[in-house]
Amino acid sequence: MLTRFEPFRDLARLQDEMSRMFGEDRLYRAGESVGWTPACDIYEDEESVTLRFELAGVEPKDVEVRFENGVLTLRGERKLEHEEKRENYHRVELGYGTFTRSFTLPGTVDAEHIRAEAKNGVLAVTLPKRAEAKPRAIQVKVT
Repeated sequence: MLTRFEPFRDLARLQDEMSRMFGEDRLYRAGESVGWTPACDIYEDEESVTLRFELAGVEPKDVEVRFENGVLTLRGERKLEHEEKRENYHRVELGYGTFTRSFTLPGTVDAEHIRAEAKNGVLAVTLPKRAEAKPRAIQVKVT
Protein backbone atom coordinates (compact mmCIF):
# COMPACT_ATOMS: atom_id res chain seq x y z
CA MET A 1 0.00 0.00 0.00
CA LEU A 2 1.32 3.44 -0.91
CA THR A 3 1.16 6.09 1.81
CA ARG A 4 1.38 9.84 1.28
CA PHE A 5 4.23 11.46 3.24
CA GLU A 6 2.94 14.33 5.37
CA PRO A 7 5.84 15.87 7.35
CA PHE A 8 3.68 18.29 9.34
CA ARG A 9 1.22 15.73 10.71
CA ASP A 10 3.28 15.13 13.87
CA LEU A 11 3.67 18.88 14.39
CA ALA A 12 -0.11 19.35 14.14
CA ARG A 13 -0.66 16.56 16.67
CA LEU A 14 1.82 18.20 19.08
CA GLN A 15 0.04 21.55 18.71
CA ASP A 16 -3.34 19.93 19.38
CA GLU A 17 -2.06 18.12 22.46
CA MET A 18 -0.54 21.35 23.81
CA SER A 19 -3.84 23.18 23.23
CA ARG A 20 -5.71 20.43 25.05
CA MET A 21 -3.24 20.54 27.93
CA PHE A 22 -3.86 24.29 28.38
CA GLY A 23 -7.63 23.79 28.25
CA GLU A 24 -8.61 25.88 25.23
CA ASP A 25 -12.41 25.76 24.69
CA ARG A 26 -12.57 24.73 21.06
CA LEU A 27 -12.69 21.59 18.94
CA TYR A 28 -9.48 19.57 19.06
CA ARG A 29 -8.12 17.06 16.62
CA ALA A 30 -7.23 14.14 18.86
CA GLY A 31 -5.95 11.56 16.41
CA GLU A 32 -5.51 10.56 12.83
CA SER A 33 -4.83 7.35 11.02
CA VAL A 34 -1.52 6.42 9.44
CA GLY A 35 -3.12 5.86 6.01
CA TRP A 36 -4.91 8.99 4.89
CA THR A 37 -6.86 11.78 6.53
CA PRO A 38 -9.98 13.31 4.97
CA ALA A 39 -9.96 17.09 4.77
CA CYS A 40 -12.29 18.78 7.26
CA ASP A 41 -13.85 22.25 7.40
CA ILE A 42 -15.21 23.42 10.74
CA TYR A 43 -17.50 26.39 11.07
CA GLU A 44 -19.74 27.78 13.78
CA ASP A 45 -22.83 29.97 13.94
CA GLU A 46 -25.18 30.92 16.78
CA GLU A 47 -27.07 27.61 16.57
CA SER A 48 -24.40 24.96 15.98
CA VAL A 49 -20.90 23.85 15.05
CA THR A 50 -20.61 21.97 11.74
CA LEU A 51 -17.83 19.69 10.56
CA ARG A 52 -17.71 18.94 6.82
CA PHE A 53 -15.52 16.04 5.70
CA GLU A 54 -14.39 15.48 2.09
CA LEU A 55 -15.14 11.78 1.53
CA ALA A 56 -15.35 11.42 -2.26
CA GLY A 57 -15.36 7.75 -3.19
CA VAL A 58 -16.25 6.58 0.33
CA GLU A 59 -19.55 4.76 0.67
CA PRO A 60 -21.69 6.09 3.55
CA LYS A 61 -22.06 2.50 4.78
CA ASP A 62 -18.25 2.42 5.22
CA VAL A 63 -18.29 5.41 7.63
CA GLU A 64 -18.96 5.30 11.37
CA VAL A 65 -19.64 8.43 13.44
CA ARG A 66 -19.47 7.95 17.22
CA PHE A 67 -19.78 10.20 20.24
CA GLU A 68 -18.30 8.87 23.46
CA ASN A 69 -16.95 10.61 26.58
CA GLY A 70 -17.04 14.04 24.92
CA VAL A 71 -15.14 12.89 21.81
CA LEU A 72 -16.64 12.75 18.32
CA THR A 73 -14.86 10.11 16.20
CA LEU A 74 -15.19 9.53 12.47
CA ARG A 75 -13.89 6.18 11.15
CA GLY A 76 -14.12 4.74 7.70
CA GLU A 77 -12.41 3.32 4.68
CA ARG A 78 -11.90 4.30 1.06
CA LYS A 79 -11.45 1.10 -0.90
CA LEU A 80 -9.23 0.84 -3.98
CA GLU A 81 -11.53 -0.65 -6.61
CA HIS A 82 -9.03 -1.02 -9.43
CA GLU A 83 -5.49 -0.01 -10.23
CA GLU A 84 -4.42 1.61 -13.44
CA LYS A 85 -1.31 -0.09 -14.81
CA ARG A 86 0.49 0.70 -18.05
CA GLU A 87 4.00 -0.39 -18.99
CA ASN A 88 5.99 0.31 -15.81
CA TYR A 89 3.64 3.14 -14.90
CA HIS A 90 1.65 3.17 -11.68
CA ARG A 91 0.20 6.31 -10.15
CA VAL A 92 -1.95 6.60 -7.03
CA GLU A 93 -2.57 10.14 -5.74
CA LEU A 94 -5.77 9.68 -3.76
CA GLY A 95 -5.53 8.25 -0.27
CA TYR A 96 -6.95 4.75 0.23
CA GLY A 97 -7.45 2.54 3.24
CA THR A 98 -8.81 3.26 6.67
CA PHE A 99 -8.96 6.63 8.38
CA THR A 100 -9.85 8.00 11.80
CA ARG A 101 -10.47 11.60 12.86
CA SER A 102 -11.35 12.48 16.46
CA PHE A 103 -12.46 15.79 17.94
CA THR A 104 -12.95 16.67 21.59
CA LEU A 105 -16.17 18.68 21.79
CA PRO A 106 -16.69 21.74 23.97
CA GLY A 107 -19.28 21.47 26.72
CA THR A 108 -21.65 23.73 24.77
CA VAL A 109 -22.62 20.93 22.35
CA ASP A 110 -25.98 19.17 22.75
CA ALA A 111 -24.79 15.57 22.28
CA GLU A 112 -28.35 14.20 22.11
CA HIS A 113 -29.09 16.03 18.85
CA ILE A 114 -25.91 15.46 16.79
CA ARG A 115 -26.77 14.56 13.19
CA ALA A 116 -24.78 13.46 10.14
CA GLU A 117 -25.72 13.74 6.46
CA ALA A 118 -23.79 12.57 3.38
CA LYS A 119 -24.29 14.31 0.04
CA ASN A 120 -22.11 14.49 -3.09
CA GLY A 121 -19.05 13.03 -1.37
CA VAL A 122 -19.23 15.39 1.62
CA LEU A 123 -20.26 14.28 5.10
CA ALA A 124 -21.68 17.09 7.25
CA VAL A 125 -21.84 16.47 10.99
CA THR A 126 -23.93 19.11 12.77
CA LEU A 127 -23.37 19.65 16.48
CA PRO A 128 -26.19 21.83 17.85
CA LYS A 129 -25.46 24.04 20.83
CA ARG A 130 -27.36 23.65 24.08
CA ALA A 131 -29.93 26.40 24.68
CA GLU A 132 -27.97 27.88 27.58
CA ALA A 133 -24.87 28.21 25.35
CA LYS A 134 -26.60 30.21 22.62
CA PRO A 135 -26.14 33.98 22.68
CA ARG A 136 -29.16 35.94 23.77
CA ALA A 137 -30.03 39.60 23.81
CA ILE A 138 -30.83 41.23 27.13
CA GLN A 139 -33.12 44.22 27.03
CA VAL A 140 -32.05 47.25 29.04
CA LYS A 141 -34.91 48.82 30.96
CA VAL A 142 -35.02 52.57 31.32
CA THR A 143 -36.22 53.80 34.73
